[in-house]
Amino acid sequence: MTDRLTIARPYARAAFEEARKNGGLAPWSDALQAAALVVRDPRVATLLDNPRVMPEELARLVDEIAAAPLGEQGANFVRTLADNHRLGYLPEIAELFATFKDDAEGVADVTVTSAAALDRAQRDKITAALERRLKRTVRLHCETDPALIGGAILRSGDLVIDGSLRTRLNRIAYELTA
Repeated sequence: MTDRLTIARPYARAAFEEARKNGGLAPWSDALQAAALVVRDPRVATLLDNPRVMPEELARLVDEIAAAPLGEQGANFVRTLADNHRLGYLPEIAELFATFKDDAEGVADVTVTSAAALDRAQRDKITAALERRLKRTVRLHCETDPALIGGAILRSGDLVIDGSLRTRLNRIAYELTA
């Protein structure tokens, strides 16, 4: 996966810079997501490696199916990917673009894994605290894992806050046996 992200990163960065320059982050993001869905389709994926299908044909196919409203800029981007045999990297490009877009807009995705489902008041309280700490708008994604026993684990990018009872018990057990 790392190799694919390494290859996709310059294309995602170029698309992001173009979109930011023209004030169209949301349309570009939508278009890249649509194009990524197209190349994930097994019928299209088999064409990507077919030597009989010309890059121009692939670019036209992806552009027409995705129906992206980016005009000539978007078509040029897809053609460039096709010419460089990189259309298969569109899912990673779209993912990286979304990350760049969120960073530029000051949005952070945070996943909260808790032992029990959180109610609305708890989610609001966690969101408010995280927005103060991260100084960003927070999109909260909630998951449950009964193995945590109690508490929660919060993840946002590289930041991990582990307040689970399971981790505390493991730490106590380690200190008692050390």
